[in-house]
Amino acid sequence: MIADIMAVILGLWILMYLLDANRANDLVQFVHDAANWLAAWSRDLFTFDEEWARVVAGYGLAAVVYLFIGHAIAGRLRRH
Repeated sequence: MIADIMAVILGLWILMYLLDANRANDLVQFVHDAANWLAAWSRDLFTFDEEWARVVAGYGLAAVVYLFIGHAIAGRLRRH
């Protein structure tokens, strides 16, 4: 469940970025700060020319990794 929440935050930031959400808004700023923290390791991993592609790839990779690891751990815990 924690991994799902992390992935939702990352996905929400990608959506807000693509829709050009108002960064002065408190909710947008909170989601952006949380997503930056969660994706610190993958944020600048790709060097696409287009900024939107870097955001989608960097934050999207973090979301997929968190989902994969989180669900793998949950599945292992359920078996024991």
